[in-house]
Amino acid sequence: MSAHHPEPSRRAFLGGSLLFVAGAAVGCSTDPTGGSAGGRTTLDVWFHAYGEAGTQQAATRYAESFTKANPDIAVKVTWVPGDYTGKLNATLLTSAAPDVFEIGDFNVGLARRGQIAALDDVYGSDKADFGAGDLDYVTVDGKLYGIKTLDDVMMLYYRKSVLAKAGITPPTTFDGLAAAAKALSSKAAKGLFVGNDGLGDSALLAVRSNGGDLVTDGRVAFASPQAVEAVAGLRRLHDDQSLLLGFTTDWWDPSAFTQGVVPMQWCGLWAMPAVTAALGEDFGVLPWPAFKAGGSPVLRVGGWTSCVNAKGKHVDAAKKFVRWLWVEQTALQKDWSESYGFHIPPRTSVAAGADKLTRGAAKESVELAAKYGRNNPNTWDSAVAAAFNAAAAKIVAGQGDPARLLADAAAQAQADVDKQRA
Repeated sequence: MSAHHPEPSRRAFLGGSLLFVAGAAVGCSTDPTGGSAGGRTTLDVWFHAYGEAGTQQAATRYAESFTKANPDIAVKVTWVPGDYTGKLNATLLTSAAPDVFEIGDFNVGLARRGQIAALDDVYGSDKADFGAGDLDYVTVDGKLYGIKTLDDVMMLYYRKSVLAKAGITPPTTFDGLAAAAKALSSKAAKGLFVGNDGLGDSALLAVRSNGGDLVTDGRVAFASPQAVEAVAGLRRLHDDQSLLLGFTTDWWDPSAFTQGVVPMQWCGLWAMPAVTAALGEDFGVLPWPAFKAGGSPVLRVGGWTSCVNAKGKHVDAAKKFVRWLWVEQTALQKDWSESYGFHIPPRTSVAAGADKLTRGAAKESVELAAKYGRNNPNTWDSAVAAAFNAAAAKIVAGQGDPARLLADAAAQAQADVDKQRA
């Protein structure tokens, strides 16, 4: 359920919605204006179009259960395919904004601009059951502005048999990864897939694996000497022609790995059921390796966050829905995290009961995430990420001085971060 998952349908601006009134589902137009139904409050709840089968049915089933428990509140589930973030940002500027919506990359600007409501009262006494990293991620000026609905862990998958046959030990440093990718490449195949653009998450992972950071206390940090060294080091993968480029699906889909196109791929925990079905136990998982001695392995932790529209007409009802689903209904939270791909429940008690994550490679992934997992900063919005990624793309292509490119990108990104924090 990554924020980067491909959308299964692009047939319309909105993929359609269902309205649940006292537990009954009725067809509804794609106009997300909210309003009321039969005198009831009507909440418009947006989800992006998840890639895993069964997710839309689960979301609508949850909504139906809520209306049964709260017959005075109707819920319209709006399933949004295509560019979810772009559509959401555009709609938040209008009166048609949804009452409840999820976001893949939380950023402080939404809170500072008054677009999302503080949810401290929604957490209540259950706050202590949420992971510290997830709480920090949604904290702005000491208040909580979202509730993580799942944690997505991203890591490196590798084929045990292929590496063993080549006499390659699973890499623990970037030099080892680059050497393995080169050794496993040929004219007919490539050793590593990080994304169709040859970059994916690798640049931000490289920075953190060398002791650098992205944004620290409101200051953009990705132009540090450690960051420059690590991002420049990624060029080796391109010079060695070790990367798979332009595959039919991108890094968040495991097809290149499961179909034997590459023996190593950066992907997510959500893909593990599909990987296991295709390969059995012939795979392992690794963090992105330390750039060099003294650095640290790293996994990226992403996921989705539920927020309430602070400017909506039904803030109290929206908060009630969010608390019901993401705080009170622990069985549904467990279902959401382990029945449609694998994800880590943000609540500690729910994660402890997620049986499918307690064995094999899934368990190892959870343990690695606890040790090496890093969230992106909550100032890492699309503009900041775009500035960084554009500079990284030029660096790996040998199109300029790495230090100058990252310094210029950092200055551009800092202006955006300052706007968010104003």
